[in-house]
Amino acid sequence: MEITQEQEEEFRKCKEDPVYFMSNYIKVIHPLRGLVKFKMYPFQIKIVRDLQKHRFNILRKFRQAGCTTTGSGYCLHKALFEDHQSIVILSMGDTEATEVLERIKLMYDELPDFLKPGIKDNNKHTLRLATGSVIKSRASGKQSGRSLAGSFLMIDEAAFIENIDTIWAAVYPIISTGGQVFVLSTVNGLGNWYQETYTEASNGENSFNAMDIYWEQHPEYKRQEEGFDWLYEELEAKGINVDEWERTTRSNMPVKKWLQEYEASFLGTGDTYIEGEILKEITSNISKDFFIKYNNKMRVWEEPLDDCTYILAVDCALGRDRDNSAFQIINANTGNQAAEFYSNKTPINEFAVIIKDEAMLYNVAHVIPERNTIGNNLIDWLYNILEYDNLWLDDKGEIGFQTATKNRDILLANMEEAIRMGEIKINSERTLIELNTFILLPGGRVAADKGKHDDLVMSLALANLGMKDVRDSGHIDFVSYIPHKEAPPLPSQQYRVKLGTNGGITEEDYKWIMDN
Repeated sequence: MEITQEQEEEFRKCKEDPVYFMSNYIKVIHPLRGLVKFKMYPFQIKIVRDLQKHRFNILRKFRQAGCTTTGSGYCLHKALFEDHQSIVILSMGDTEATEVLERIKLMYDELPDFLKPGIKDNNKHTLRLATGSVIKSRASGKQSGRSLAGSFLMIDEAAFIENIDTIWAAVYPIISTGGQVFVLSTVNGLGNWYQETYTEASNGENSFNAMDIYWEQHPEYKRQEEGFDWLYEELEAKGINVDEWERTTRSNMPVKKWLQEYEASFLGTGDTYIEGEILKEITSNISKDFFIKYNNKMRVWEEPLDDCTYILAVDCALGRDRDNSAFQIINANTGNQAAEFYSNKTPINEFAVIIKDEAMLYNVAHVIPERNTIGNNLIDWLYNILEYDNLWLDDKGEIGFQTATKNRDILLANMEEAIRMGEIKINSERTLIELNTFILLPGGRVAADKGKHDDLVMSLALANLGMKDVRDSGHIDFVSYIPHKEAPPLPSQQYRVKLGTNGGITEEDYKWIMDN
């Protein structure tokens, strides 16, 4: 087929710029407007530009954003204008995989002839072009990673692919030598490969470029100031009022569903103890302006201020890769989260030294340790060996807070009220993650979601208790009038402490906790 000089120029423009190609020649099926030209929105253009700049990309998106369509158009561009490319698209299931490839085939069919190189192979899961490039669309499976060799890999709705961590481990060696990856998904809770990889990317802890888009950027969901009069005329002709979209959509779904589907909030599987709108507000106020201590176990947002009283509240754990030993430091004058410690590998004696050092630094902070199980040993270290006196006393004059079902409920209710009323300012993303998975279980009990932790939540609740005590009484009495007891056994000695039945443990040899 002979092509004109004008077509040659258009071919060149399309080859050089995927945005130009997609905006001018791709057609898609819109759910309301039918078969239309793909007029790319600004956030979709940004996605393509990021794909051009970075090898590894991970996108957190809202529902119905057109991101799979954007990725599909980019895949087609590579297959049309780059020779011998192997492009692989991975989806949740066979239905989704087939649908994505059908979308790409429609894009190809609607192209003008001068942009079509010809098809060599066309079946349910494969489209091979005369350029030598092939697009394969596959469903996830246990062996998926073994067959995903390619120059470009797109993983669609990654948060919903159960074995994605195994697939990624299998495919990474294949693409590590030069391949490109585009991972995109709406959110689906916490603790999965997608959420962890995205969070690490946002923190600069891996090689992925983290991308975020927001529903407010979508012209069909929120009226934009310029450039979309044509769209609003079309929608209004169909009786659709963009200005009513948010109110209508939010009124037709639970708050949690809205937060996950459109606000892209990583939430736990149950109803969160802290109301969703409050979690959203906390998310917007999270601060990355911190410095770290003890190999990132401790993060500090506020160094000690003169004339301020600080609370250091401790939730103590075994320190052996199980639950975490955690403490929160709260400015009792302002409610600001000044610092946070979080570790599951810190022995009790080392943990006690860190607590004393930080408490002394923060104007001899009021320290509130939990007294349950291993907490008693921590109290011994703090009071009898390290001789730190400013420890919280309960109504019976005993050091530390003994948690029981009744007072735990009160403790948590007071924390919830303080967060809701803005009396505590949470800076930490790690604390926020625990709040997002701190849920109401069947029967009304409040606890961490399955496989999650609540150490930062409980230490925050204790810190709130101390803050209220300081504000109510003006001070907490020092406890130096309590005689120092005999020190606990030395590291060379072996002793046993009775534990509850949590996790099936009834008795534990504690010699290891004395080791550095």
